[in-house]
Amino acid sequence: MKYCYSTCCGLLLLLLSLTGYGQQAEKTITGDFNHLLFEQFASQLEAQTAYRFYFDPTAVDSLFVTLRVQDQPVPAVLQQALQNTKFRFAIDDERRVFVTAGTVISAAPAADFYQPRPATAASLVPADEAAAPAASTRSHLVSASEYKVYEIGAGGGSGKVTLGGHIRELKSGEPVIGASIVAEALNLGTTTDQFGYYSLTLPAGRHDLKIRGLGIKNTKRQVVLRGNGKLEIEVEEDIITLKEVVIEAEKDKNVSGMQMGLEKLDIKTMRQVPTAFGETDILRVIMTLPGVKTVGEGSTGLNVRGGATDQNLILFNDATIYNPSHLFGFFSAFNPDILQGVELYKSAIPAKYGGRLASVLDITTREGNKKKFGGAGGIGPLTSRLTLEGPILKDKSSFIVSGRASYSDWILKQLSDKNFSQSAASFYDVTAHVTHEFNEKNTVYATGYFSSDRFRLASDTTYSYRNQAASLKWRHNFSNRLYGVLTGTYSHYDYDVTSTQNPVTASQLKYAIEQSGARADFTYYPNNRHTVDFGGSTLLYNIAPGSFLPRGDQSLIRPDVLSKERALESALYVSDKFDITSRFSVSAGLRYSFFQALGPRNVLQYAPGESRTEASVVDTVRYGSNKVLASYQGPEYRLSARYSLNDRASVKASYTRTRQYIHQLTNTASVSPTDVWKLSDNNIRPQVGDQYSVGYYRNFKSNTIEASVETYYKTLRDFVDYKSGATLVLNPHIETDIINAAGKAYGVEVFVKKLTGKLNGWVGYTYSRSLVQVNAATTADMINGGRYYPSNFDKPHDFTLVGNYRFSRRISTSLNATYSTGRPITLPLAKYYLGNSQRVYYSDRNAYRVPDYFRIDLAVNLEGNHKVKKLAHSSWTVGVYNLTGRHNPYSIYFKSVGGQIRGYQLSIFGNPIPTITYNFKF
Repeated sequence: MKYCYSTCCGLLLLLLSLTGYGQQAEKTITGDFNHLLFEQFASQLEAQTAYRFYFDPTAVDSLFVTLRVQDQPVPAVLQQALQNTKFRFAIDDERRVFVTAGTVISAAPAADFYQPRPATAASLVPADEAAAPAASTRSHLVSASEYKVYEIGAGGGSGKVTLGGHIRELKSGEPVIGASIVAEALNLGTTTDQFGYYSLTLPAGRHDLKIRGLGIKNTKRQVVLRGNGKLEIEVEEDIITLKEVVIEAEKDKNVSGMQMGLEKLDIKTMRQVPTAFGETDILRVIMTLPGVKTVGEGSTGLNVRGGATDQNLILFNDATIYNPSHLFGFFSAFNPDILQGVELYKSAIPAKYGGRLASVLDITTREGNKKKFGGAGGIGPLTSRLTLEGPILKDKSSFIVSGRASYSDWILKQLSDKNFSQSAASFYDVTAHVTHEFNEKNTVYATGYFSSDRFRLASDTTYSYRNQAASLKWRHNFSNRLYGVLTGTYSHYDYDVTSTQNPVTASQLKYAIEQSGARADFTYYPNNRHTVDFGGSTLLYNIAPGSFLPRGDQSLIRPDVLSKERALESALYVSDKFDITSRFSVSAGLRYSFFQALGPRNVLQYAPGESRTEASVVDTVRYGSNKVLASYQGPEYRLSARYSLNDRASVKASYTRTRQYIHQLTNTASVSPTDVWKLSDNNIRPQVGDQYSVGYYRNFKSNTIEASVETYYKTLRDFVDYKSGATLVLNPHIETDIINAAGKAYGVEVFVKKLTGKLNGWVGYTYSRSLVQVNAATTADMINGGRYYPSNFDKPHDFTLVGNYRFSRRISTSLNATYSTGRPITLPLAKYYLGNSQRVYYSDRNAYRVPDYFRIDLAVNLEGNHKVKKLAHSSWTVGVYNLTGRHNPYSIYFKSVGGQIRGYQLSIFGNPIPTITYNFKF
């Protein structure tokens, strides 16, 4: 009996050792799992064993596990966890666990799986067949495609092969930007670019690919790679459910990504931030991020890490925008309904970008729905907007066009105060984008943008300004490993100030800047460890610095027209991202830029060693058409590195040098429509900046919470500052009022972000300093005795909280709280008499500060029912801007009253501002 018992036990052990279950016997599970989501439960099992779980997150999002086990194998634990549920599991010989709802699958491969089989086999689908299923069955195939095996390429199936293709949204055909496609078994992956394209080099054979992206459902594809080929992937939009919102796009990118100082926002996230007049404003949202400031309320000028507003390159589908604001800066110049997302580079700026010192704000539009016609819009207290989109040729080409207009003129006329009723203010903008795919190798994208503003403030003087921008792109795939984009751009900005009330003094002041450009960008993937970007660009500037002309036949104004300016700016660049190991990666790049100021133009020459004034002019040199009057060039370095401490934490460092050849001249604290741009020449040198950054990045709770601490130090030289009493408008020798200054900026940024669950949002704190030094060769040009002084936008402390809470699928609330140190100002300290005339004695420049800034905004979002078959889906947003009614100072000014100089504080929004906006989509 004892012998039989021993024999049975031995046979049982032998049987277990020959099965997948027996292979796991060396690792048992002990633990107390208390009301865990199944996804969390599976993550804990993966952390303790060599098992890897595969399941549909949306199918198990309501499955909770409560279990206590002691020294039990994984199959036994799973059997208890899934008991009395509809879920089943299967385990293959590679310790992969497949969890399904209701359907039992076989984890064992077919006997002839690894042998060549006919393309018609049910479980093996050629990639080109699967790329374009019939429209009637498309939505079913998206989910079914996870269980199919796609055969890619032809050949013997050995060595390395490259898989390429696009990831697009199922219903609209829009590319999914920044989606990740990963072969987790090999720890190899990549992300899609701005066109939704990916390229991934893998060993030949079978692979399971996981696809994740922002706003899409997680999915997977099973492929057998026999040679180079393409796999076009369609994914479904992630629909918000009652339980929670799960956003997993590159969920570990905060830690594993190379880029530092980069902030990415999509339009869904931006819509949750309350704004002044109820309309989503991308620049207002950007201002809630650490390291980004503005001088005051009602300004869209960005100051990034101690940089001036002109040191930001703002690109709209690669075309430069010179004035990104509407209506005195209360609205940004971009209709939110047409936008796809924005990327802000604060440091480690990619080598393909150049021309600005502080940051690059890259704004991209949606391509338009390639499947069906649709639209969206909204009606707010000051503006209305409408967007239409649809296919031109189904699945091949699409269009999207949006328009926005204000009716603030009508509102102003209803007010009893004449200062308002006699004023006028209005704007509109129009954007159109067309995409056409000729074939799998060639696609063309065209974008056009126009905006116009016009306002008059209780006077006869009318201000108007316009933005125009256009871009045309041709994208060509040379192979799965190499593609290029050829881009042509055009940008134009102009303004005029017109006064016609008195016919004798009627006049018009005009200014315009025009920029035409061409660039070629190439991306090459030699293998999964290298990504090489290279290319070149050129820009042609044409500036009309100003003209003052009579308006009408009776005007006695004497015409005054400044000479035009022209210049050519070009650059070549190359960069390589190299994964040295799985933990350590570096990225190195070099951009070499050239600048040539061109004639025709007269250039004044000044006596060396003396302050530039009209009295120190020694000569005037005439340069003919297209003659080079000044030339500058130099390298711009890009270097960054990342070291992963573990799967949840990493450290990064970067060094960036940038050059800027164009300067914005302004005599106001914030961006003004009448600011002018000046090109570098013989007397005004280009700006040069160096930035050093170090950061620590950590994710918590399965990558649902991202945290980072970044510190930076910047040095700046040859940026422009102004002499006291400088004249910037219609100044034929503007260099006499400009001083080349040096500066430094440093700071620490702390950022915590949670984009998962009912409660989500982010909190950021920044400590930063921005200091200027004008230590000129002559005493007359020195400021503050050559000592460092705070810049106009030096605000040491900045704190922002953005929070959102979803009560249900249809009701949510948003809160925005911000605090910052007051900006510097120069104050009059005393008055004195000199030569029988009264004069004012001022403090050192920027020696004092306005009071600190604090504001709270609150909004409630009410969505309509979520029935699929509706004529239109609508929502309401009800909010209050400046909930506490705080009188935050925009500026401090002084007036002489009764022989005394009195100070006054100007507040843009001194009271709570209620808003209500209706949004619709069809």
